[in-house]
Amino acid sequence: MKFNPLNWLLGFFSLDIGIDLGTANTLVNVRGKGIVINEPSWVAINKKTREPLAIGAEAKEMVGRTPTNVIAIRPLRDGVISEFEITQAMLEYFIGKAHEQSIVPVPRPRLVIGIPSGVTEVEKRAVYDAGMSAGAREVYLIEEPIAAALGAGLPISEIRGSMIVDIGGGTSELAVLSMGGIVVSRSLRVAGDEMDQDIVQYMRNKYNLLIGERMAEQAKITIGSAYHLPQEKTMTLRGRNLVTGLPEAVEISSVEIREAINGSVQTIIDTIKDALDEAPPEIVADLMETGICMTGGGSQLQMLDKRISEEMRIRAWVADDPMSCVARGAGIILEDLDHLNHLLVGLERGSTKH
Repeated sequence: MKFNPLNWLLGFFSLDIGIDLGTANTLVNVRGKGIVINEPSWVAINKKTREPLAIGAEAKEMVGRTPTNVIAIRPLRDGVISEFEITQAMLEYFIGKAHEQSIVPVPRPRLVIGIPSGVTEVEKRAVYDAGMSAGAREVYLIEEPIAAALGAGLPISEIRGSMIVDIGGGTSELAVLSMGGIVVSRSLRVAGDEMDQDIVQYMRNKYNLLIGERMAEQAKITIGSAYHLPQEKTMTLRGRNLVTGLPEAVEISSVEIREAINGSVQTIIDTIKDALDEAPPEIVADLMETGICMTGGGSQLQMLDKRISEEMRIRAWVADDPMSCVARGAGIILEDLDHLNHLLVGLERGSTKH
């Protein structure tokens, strides 16, 4: 292959970006710089014109506080694009922010975007098209469990088996990996958002109190747990009483939050059991040594690793900085694209590589 100075210059100055396009948060990893953006996947738009007014953290602050002509939405639901044009605008915004940190003007970037393992061809194409429309030169797709495993430092290329459980906002991704490929995988649309809804419903049913999703999320993070705590905690939740219509504050305990989210937690655990049941016995033997690695924001639920360890009889452990594992894994792919391209996902019509 002849040396082409123009291609070399493009490669040297181009921006290579790994993106964890999550339901709850979007993380951007720029090659050579690490993670430069970690913002909520929220966009505030004008209802009539559908034009974005605010994106990321600023838009999330507006949730539940907007005037009638403005609405704050998440353009991704259950890990897939539900609002194509708004997702494109959000990607353009984040890519633009990454460009601002470059010393010199650079051409259109190469993107590696994480996608749930259970998505359809149509959903894959939507992510690919959104990336290209947002100004990318090339778009590559990688399944989130593989990216998360790479980011967590699991030896997925080795013969011995590894297991990753990536619990995000919209989806929980489970995969048993060996020799650089997926042996067994599950993609479950039960994750952090579902737990928030469980808390909203619990407060409504037990206390006739209507609370917002942000208040529910705060309760889950502060006092939520999957297993009894050494010392149980309490927290005050504020909302509107559905009987009187007046504002009300209710003090609840971590025991009640645990009861509220137990159904979603048990669904995730049952799915892990199901995946292990399908895995070959030799790999199960490997997992008894290596354990189950947990990543994603949902894996930070207090005592979740302990509960999984008890029910599975296999040690479960949370990766370092679990929220950034998919973005870091996408960055590792960009560092050595030629040798790791077998981990990427292709599209049935055409290729993700131009």
